[in-house]
Amino acid sequence: MLRIAILAFSLAACAAVRGALQWPAAPPASQGFDTGRLEAIRNDAAARQTRALIVARNGKIVLEWYAPGAGPDTRFGTASLAKALVGGIPLLVALGDGRIRPDDAAATYIPRWRDDPRKSRITIRQLATHTSGIADAEQEGVPHDQLPGWMGAFWKRRPDPISIALDQAPAVFEPGTANQYSNPGMAALAYAITASLRGAPESDIRAVLERRICGPLGIPPSDWGISYSEGYDLDGLRVYATWGGGSFTARATARIGQLMLQKGEWEGRRLLAREWVEKVTAYAGMPLPDRRGDPAAPGSGLCWYTNFDGAWPGVPRDAFGGAGAGQQALLVVPSRNLVVVRNGNYLGPAGPKRFWGDLVAHLFQPVLAAMAPTAAAPFPPSTAIRNVVFDPPDTVVRKALGSDNWPLTWGDDGDLYTAYGDGWGFEPHIEKKLSLGLARVAGMPPAFTGANLRSASAERTGDGAQGLKASGMLMVDGVLYMWVRNAGNAQLAWSQDRGRTWEWGFKLADGFGAPAFLNFGRNYAGARDGYVYTYSQDGSSAYESYDGVALARAPRVRIRERAAYEFFARLDERGAPVWTRDIARRGPVFSYPGACQRVDAVYHPVLRRYLLALGYNHAGGWGIYDAPEPWGPWTTAFHTTNWDLPGTHGYRLPAKWMDPAGRSLYLVFSGVKDDDAFCVRRMRWQAAGR
Repeated sequence: MLRIAILAFSLAACAAVRGALQWPAAPPASQGFDTGRLEAIRNDAAARQTRALIVARNGKIVLEWYAPGAGPDTRFGTASLAKALVGGIPLLVALGDGRIRPDDAAATYIPRWRDDPRKSRITIRQLATHTSGIADAEQEGVPHDQLPGWMGAFWKRRPDPISIALDQAPAVFEPGTANQYSNPGMAALAYAITASLRGAPESDIRAVLERRICGPLGIPPSDWGISYSEGYDLDGLRVYATWGGGSFTARATARIGQLMLQKGEWEGRRLLAREWVEKVTAYAGMPLPDRRGDPAAPGSGLCWYTNFDGAWPGVPRDAFGGAGAGQQALLVVPSRNLVVVRNGNYLGPAGPKRFWGDLVAHLFQPVLAAMAPTAAAPFPPSTAIRNVVFDPPDTVVRKALGSDNWPLTWGDDGDLYTAYGDGWGFEPHIEKKLSLGLARVAGMPPAFTGANLRSASAERTGDGAQGLKASGMLMVDGVLYMWVRNAGNAQLAWSQDRGRTWEWGFKLADGFGAPAFLNFGRNYAGARDGYVYTYSQDGSSAYESYDGVALARAPRVRIRERAAYEFFARLDERGAPVWTRDIARRGPVFSYPGACQRVDAVYHPVLRRYLLALGYNHAGGWGIYDAPEPWGPWTTAFHTTNWDLPGTHGYRLPAKWMDPAGRSLYLVFSGVKDDDAFCVRRMRWQAAGR
């Protein structure tokens, strides 16, 4: 059997011969994939009626497979995937051009609705999210060609489906009050988009796709088609079907997915407004679908589906995409720089089908799982810290059973200040379970003590991602600061009385899903300069693994001011950091594709190295990296994908518990079962020159 890397390159060469749309290929391992797992995905897909499958990461194809009789230049019917490709993209163009707005009344563009008491209240947002109330042209168990009345006429497209959708499809509930899938609603949206284009250089949906999207992307006319190969003339407009009737090669679909992944930019040219790409692929705030039959049914952006609330288990929450009958699917995961395209027939088991549940179980999850961290560390070995070893597992000290998280800082009074999540704190436990509780730790391991610190202005409740939790703590000049995650994305709070009362400040809403402060000594003693530094995995969720770590800084006298923050962008040609005030222009200070989750950072004054503890997942994969500056260059002090205490996470490096000789420290971590606690374990190493 051919290996996947060879297959990818072979198909690329085949495409060049046959004149198909070009796309660079790369070996899976070079893009962070497990080759064996991708091969298993291909074999499983072939057994599940798949006709085409593409997996691309970092703009390179790592897996491309076609069933016999199909190839890179084969066009596949999109079914309802057209709602994103054919409807969503022109809507995005019209939004970016200022021709239409999500909360405009649809009747602004559909004059025949202006006097209808219900349809006159429908908005563009509601049409684009299946919440308009327009009835669908479906009856359970009845084929389209046998549907009665206007429903059957809609699918037969005679005289034309657009006027049928506008005039005959009833509004069956108040707009915006429920979610009911509606093909005629999408037809009405197609009319509204086209009406908004009156007077534009591209005055219909096909022209928009051809001149604004497919042409610049290099997708030839032979690789795509729309609207059942016909258009409909109505009210002086040329309207095309956007609810179905499309046909695209798998590569053409993937190319549009890559454009969306790149937030509308292609080869240095902006094709789509970044702001609107982000808005249409985010949750639109409308009622969710009924999930009783399919718990994986996603919420909606504007013509795109979004995993904003984790309806697709095991898939990052920034994922979005489109799908249609037969499980034609496009998945885009920005945090993984990933695009997946699948064409074929239903891939689930025989019997009752879970449209989204089967896609998640048999396609989305396996592809994401194939991106697990490799055994190789991402940076060369450290010359400052060598041969890290941990004391035996039976020496681990566990307190505060049932609580986890534990960001730590060294206070001005000599104690460690910390916070716990999803528990009751140190023994004796408090009376209720908190998502955010505070504590103080005195002494040195193994004879330390912990005491709960009560604060009505800080304590919060809510399990998992539903509750606010501390991700970073720092005491500076007697003031205790705390980064709080799950707050959309992270919020700063501070206390001037060692944690008894708290004030709440600004939020970082772009990335920084679980920020942690860079700690120095007691009360921030020994800091390198007049700044306070914050690290975080570069993504919005504290529960997903991303490709990099972001870094921010603010003057220590202006920590509470959002305007004072700068973000690491890159290193210049001399290796000096370049900072930006624009959070959207930040760059990774540390990169490890698919393996950057929660972080902790501390300066080691004896070694004169900055230490970054990085969890890769919640399964015991993690590492410690060191550098001479907060921005690198990084080397690997410790790395494992399978620690001897599995199921652990939240690795913390308390500055107070460092050996003055520079040869050991006591690690704090959390985990599952017995390790769902304040866990302390000594680690030792050989230091350079010692």
